[in-house]
Amino acid sequence: MDYRTAGVDVVAGRAFVERIRSSVESTRRPEVVGGLGGFGGLCRLPEGLRRPLLVSGTDGVGTKLELAQAHGRHHDVGIDLVAMCVNDVITSGAQPLFFLDYIATGKLTPEAMAEVVEGIAAGCRQSGCALLGGETAEMPGFYGPGRYDLAGFCVAVVEEEALIDGRAVQAGDRIVAVASSGVHSNGFSLVRRILEAHGVTAETSLVPGGPAVLDALLRPTLLYASLVQALLGHGVDLHGMAHITGGGLPENLPRALPQGVHGRIDPGSWERPALFRWLQERGEVPEADLWNTFNLGVGFCLVLPEAAVPRALAICAEQGHQAWQLGTVEAGPAGPHPLAGLPY
Repeated sequence: MDYRTAGVDVVAGRAFVERIRSSVESTRRPEVVGGLGGFGGLCRLPEGLRRPLLVSGTDGVGTKLELAQAHGRHHDVGIDLVAMCVNDVITSGAQPLFFLDYIATGKLTPEAMAEVVEGIAAGCRQSGCALLGGETAEMPGFYGPGRYDLAGFCVAVVEEEALIDGRAVQAGDRIVAVASSGVHSNGFSLVRRILEAHGVTAETSLVPGGPAVLDALLRPTLLYASLVQALLGHGVDLHGMAHITGGGLPENLPRALPQGVHGRIDPGSWERPALFRWLQERGEVPEADLWNTFNLGVGFCLVLPEAAVPRALAICAEQGHQAWQLGTVEAGPAGPHPLAGLPY
């Protein structure tokens, strides 16, 4: 017996590392020391910081991977992996510094794995962070042939005096929504049940003559790092930020607010994208479950003074993001959502 007959091809693993080397190098920042292949990645802190704070985050892509692997969409889940981590850490006003990935698979398939890493590298370039390293583990017998799982880890840095942690939020502030690109990477356990119940195929359209449902569902998560840096670079007074992930607005918006205030959103301030209407109708999903599962078209929220809203909306437009005023911050504890029986 040898390791290859047991299911692990060391030679193929080395070839894979060489294939992804150029993708990794394309994300390099000036602070990175050394290159790919060591036992640990090295990165200096950016110069000029007096009291730097490191902000870390980790996440995966969830069961969206099942759908992506079934339809050969490997590149975009690499972007999803970066986005799910980066979009969390930037809510503190931090600048992404470096990213690490972990890929576990039953048997290394170089083409698919290379596409995943190329997607990870694309997400890192969009976020301005270095892909500092990663790990690929072959686990035959644990994962089925052609199956893999992903985990990502991001470290960002922010000057302590510039930290955004919600403490500056006060009654009278406004909440600005920044649009999502779709479902992003949440709620796919429910999504897959709906698809299975209706026998959805690659040819099933969202609306007559419109895009395919699967294309809309597998659209990668938007990255908001460059937008946040643009807002801060133009002096926009951000009091808080929220990444709208699992649990939707009811769970994630309150995480950006301090005790003693709550957000009141206006459900009529935006038109719910067709994808969410399709999911609700086909799955007969109750309104409350819809709010608690999906982002409903809101991928990120900014909390800021009323006077800063026009400038923030203009910068969002300049950066290619659709944004609108979603609601306001009010004094007092949260109450039931006026439409869906949810916290607001």
